[in-house]
Amino acid sequence: MTVGQKLHQTLNSIDSACTQLKTFSMDTQDQNAKQQYIDCANQLESVSKNLKSRINYVEQQEPQYKQYQSSGQQQMQQQQMQQQNQQMQQNQQHQFKK
Repeated sequence: MTVGQKLHQTLNSIDSACTQLKTFSMDTQDQNAKQQYIDCANQLESVSKNLKSRINYVEQQEPQYKQYQSSGQQQMQQQQMQQQNQQMQQNQQHQFKK
């Protein structure tokens, strides 16, 4: 497995964990747990952004590490993340109304 593949695999794992934490936050009624899940998801989003920057740098320096995705796959991933963020925002707004 190349360095590029390992970096992308790690990024996918982080993004998956972030998504799971957001789901946990939506599924629980315990406000403390909900906030902890959201805080952890936010931290993982920060880690993900930092890792993406590193991946971009590595791919610019070493083009052979670049992992190509079809534009359809990229769009699908972006749509999924947007939907999850919208659901999380709606749940937070709903909680503030109570």
